This record gives sequence, structure tokens and C-alpha cells, in this order.
Amino acid sequence: MDRLIIIRRPTRLDALVARFNTKQQAQFYIEHLNADFKDYEAEHETYYAVLDRLVKTAQGIGNVQVIDWKFLPNFIFGKNDTVITVGQDGLIANTLKYLEAQKLIGINPDPSRWDGVLSQFSVDEAGTVIRQALNDEATVKQVTKAKVQLSDNQVLYAVNDFFIGVKNHASARYAITVDGAVENQSSSGIIVSTPLGRSGWMKSVLAGASGITGRLSKQSLAIKAKSVIDWGKEQLTFAVREPFPSVNTGTKIIFGSITPGTDFCVESRMGENGIIFSDGIQDDYLDFNYSVVARISIADSKGNIVVK
Repeated sequence: MDRLIIIRRPTRLDALVARFNTKQQAQFYIEHLNADFKDYEAEHETYYAVLDRLVKTAQGIGNVQVIDWKFLPNFIFGKNDTVITVGQDGLIANTLKYLEAQKLIGINPDPSRWDGVLSQFSVDEAGTVIRQALNDEATVKQVTKAKVQLSDNQVLYAVNDFFIGVKNHASARYAITVDGAVENQSSSGIIVSTPLGRSGWMKSVLAGASGITGRLSKQSLAIKAKSVIDWGKEQLTFAVREPFPSVNTGTKIIFGSITPGTDFCVESRMGENGIIFSDGIQDDYLDFNYSVVARISIADSKGNIVVK
């Protein structure tokens, strides 16, 4: 029987209790920082009330399994499973990269607290949208994912972006190749963004670059924002952060696009601490040290997000 897989993640209060062992110790810590512990409690209570309602609603529709997000890397999804996240938009990105063609529904547990660009549905709408998804009547938006494959055949996927660099934010040294053009570089790392991720980390990188260039050139160089982003566009964007020019390192290949025909790879020149991680989660990473080659491309499969 096809399953309804509900993905949950800990609240801020859950994380504090795990750290300090008891709620009382967590409260002491928060109040010592002059923060409002009641806000942590309110968020926690709202989240679990929504989760409880969602589980009961889903159980009236099909076979339900609830898993914690930390088990996603090792969880085996069935090809006909319908996946439901309860949390902020980041949980959708963290879940989507482990899916193939399964539909993903995002439930926003607290619309008054969080915007829901991806998590567009309230728990009140859950029953209707789950049934629509099961009956192939829901509106689904495809999302392009990025893939990195190392020379030792390890693979990692990203829904928003990859970071290629050093885990302690020291200078990263590597050789970058784009369609046969090769350049040795030293930088703060490379960001490779999907269309969905262009509104996140990549947007910050471009805003900083345009701001600095604008001040130096005494011109206004504001980044043009697209009102509608095609999440499924077959194009990735890469940007090199703070490239350093020297006798041995260049700054010519610092920004561009990766399309299905692009040959884009990076060879590590780092003796240790080289890393590639995806979607801002440093625990979800690949080691990237000397002579390892990373080839970045558009993933074969697209994500499927249910939207309004």
C-alpha cells in the first residue's frame, strides 16, 4: 500500500532540552540571555498541535509513517509514496534532494511566524491537498536539482545550492574547468545554485558583488529581480567568492551558467579540510581534498512540489 510519509524536525525547545537535559535548565539558559522563553514554548506547542492534527487527518486517508528529518539520508522511499513536511521552507529543500518523482506537500505549522514560499498549505488544508495529490489532481511544480559526483563515485544532491571550499572558511585552492577552460584559483569557495536557490545564498553573493562594483565605479548596479522564477529551468549558476589574483591563481572564471551540455568540474588542491556540502547543511557533506575531482551537473530527476 502506498504510504503517506510525514517528515518532522525538532523545535528550538526540543534542541535546547536535548542540549541541557531538562526543560528547566533550558528555561534558565534562555532567561539568562534575557530572551523570552514563552516564545519558545508557544512555538513548540503550536508545532506539535499541528503535527498531531496532521497525523490524525492523514490516518483517515491512508497508511501513515512519521520520521524525523535526521533519518532522511538512510530512509528508503517507495516510488509511489506521498511525502509531507511539517516545518519551514528549509525542510522541503532538505527532504526533496532524497526524493525521485514522489510528490512533496509542505505544511506550514505557524503561518503567523514563518513565510511559506514552498510550504504553502495550512493544516486545515491538509486533508484536501493530500487527497488531490493521491488522485493526481494537485498542482505540481517541478524543481531542478544539482548533482555533484566525485572521482571516487560519491554523489551528493542539492535543491538550493552547493558550497565547494574549506570547512573552516580559510582560503580554498583548486583548479576549475568550464568547457575546457582551466584556471587555478584561491578563493573563499564556490557557490553553485539551482533556479530555486537563486533567491537565497546566490542572491546575497550577487548583491555584495554589485554593491562593491557600484561603489568603485560610482554607478548604480542593482540586481534585476525576476518576478517569477522557473524552478524547473535546466540551468545552474556558479559564482566564485572573493577570488584572489596572484602569480599562480587567476580570476577570469568567476561567474557563469551550467546547462545540460556544460562540462564543469573542480579539482581540489587542498591538503585537508576541503568540503562540499549542500543546502546550507554542513553535516551533509563530502570530503574534498587533494586531487579529488568534483563534476557538477543538473540532476537527472526533478523534484515535485505541490503548490496552490
